[in-house]
Amino acid sequence: MVRFLELMRPLGLLTVKVSDPPKRQTYRQRLQYTLIVLMVFLILGQVPLFGLEKQVKSDPFYWMRTVMASNKGTLMELGISPIITSGMVIQLMQGAKIIHVNMNVAEDRALLKMTTKFFGILLTFSQAFVYVYSGAYGNISDLGVLKASLVVLQLGMAGIILVLMDEMLGKGYGLSQGGISLFIAVNVAENIIWKCFSPITVNTGRGAEFEGAVVALFHLLFTRANKFQALREAFTRTSAPNLLQVMATVLVFVFVVFLQGFKIDLRMQSTVRRGAIRNYPIKLFYTSSIPVILQAALIQNLTFISELLYRRYSSNVFVRLLGRWAVDERTAQMHPVGGFAYYLSPPHSLSDVVHDPIHGLFYFAFVILACALFARTWIEISPGSSPREIAKNLHDNGWVIRDGNQSMVSILNRTIPVASAMGGAVIGALTVIADLAGALGSGTGLLLAISIFIGLFEEHEKETKND
Repeated sequence: MVRFLELMRPLGLLTVKVSDPPKRQTYRQRLQYTLIVLMVFLILGQVPLFGLEKQVKSDPFYWMRTVMASNKGTLMELGISPIITSGMVIQLMQGAKIIHVNMNVAEDRALLKMTTKFFGILLTFSQAFVYVYSGAYGNISDLGVLKASLVVLQLGMAGIILVLMDEMLGKGYGLSQGGISLFIAVNVAENIIWKCFSPITVNTGRGAEFEGAVVALFHLLFTRANKFQALREAFTRTSAPNLLQVMATVLVFVFVVFLQGFKIDLRMQSTVRRGAIRNYPIKLFYTSSIPVILQAALIQNLTFISELLYRRYSSNVFVRLLGRWAVDERTAQMHPVGGFAYYLSPPHSLSDVVHDPIHGLFYFAFVILACALFARTWIEISPGSSPREIAKNLHDNGWVIRDGNQSMVSILNRTIPVASAMGGAVIGALTVIADLAGALGSGTGLLLAISIFIGLFEEHEKETKND
């Protein structure tokens, strides 16, 4: 029987690949490559799509822009959504044994990466086609087939560049094991900084105000006679970012940093050096930001499909069960008002939860359970993360964990799945709390950015010690 990966081998000739670095890159070299890649990513997020004369106000990706590192009307319209979706599908197929991969064989690992990359590129073009021809930029008859095809080509080529940059960082050129997490972190950081210090003025009905919360504070204090009223407005205004949201963002950051220190230390003994003892730490956030990325990608894809179907088949009973959509008069955005998509959309404040507690409870439970499930599944399908693989790696390096007569695999099986599931549930709960607290950016994006930057800081500390 021919394996699925063997069938995919000829497609490797059709995909561009990044060659391995000739030697191990120094920390400074990896930092330079990372900064270059991030600069290219930021530029792609500012270059407008050629051929678009007008923009349709409704945005099907509006709720997930921050997490998916996308920017409407630019080459980064689709962001990292196709890459994440491809990786998620391939990993789940691997975990379900639909794809048989021997991770101890270098050729199988290379074929798996090539397959993931190929499907990522394929999904980029497919999603771009569906996005454009479903009317995201207006009717095709108004846009024209030629311009529509040109937009699809631009989005597809930008997606290929993104895939190659992700592969480049993952092969040892960058500070991270891949570009996806870095793209999200930088996008979230850019969004937060802009909302704090934006110099753009907006008309709120009470005169011109600065969009940035910190800039608005000083502007209001200097221009308003009643300083108490100016402070109150700077902290509570609803027409633009306010200082309460800034404070909520800082508090979430501090709390996540605090939780990063939670871990269980398993005592190891060396089988090579007599008397040598070390601790093997199992952190609460064992799977880091992976569960949040996967649940965000799942919700984004489901709501995206729901809106596209509702645009064309709004009278179909099954489409309406999946989601009913309406235009928000304040933002001119399509938003779910019923069906499954509505319950998957996050409530934006405590008043929304009080108004519809069933929605709030369903979303809270769904995010927690989804993150816990993804975290628990990820340790089994991600190379080198399962208890059996870790036990083998420790044994091969001359270390053993003892607890009575139990084997090392049994001890790790008792600890790692529980820690990963609990960590996934905690980080899922924190995303919802961050949303309800009004933290800048989405709660999901904020938690991702914090965990990613902490990981980069820890890597920097290790490199500094090694040097």
